Amino acid sequence: MEITAVGVDIAKHVFQVHAVDARGHTVCRKRLSRSQMAPFFARLSPCLIGMEACGSAHY
Repeated sequence: MEITAVGVDIAKHVFQVHAVDARGHTVCRKRLSRSQMAPFFARLSPCLIGMEACGSAHY
């Protein structure tokens, strides 16, 4: 399945990623560290990315 949208919950050290396909079915759920974020998104084809963060989540 091809990922069409990714939701990212931003925190200081660990990020939760939830990806869905065009039908809205879950394709991937991952817990990523800072060092894993760039390689994860570099491997994805272009898609919609939504980020959620609270005021204390900014580093």
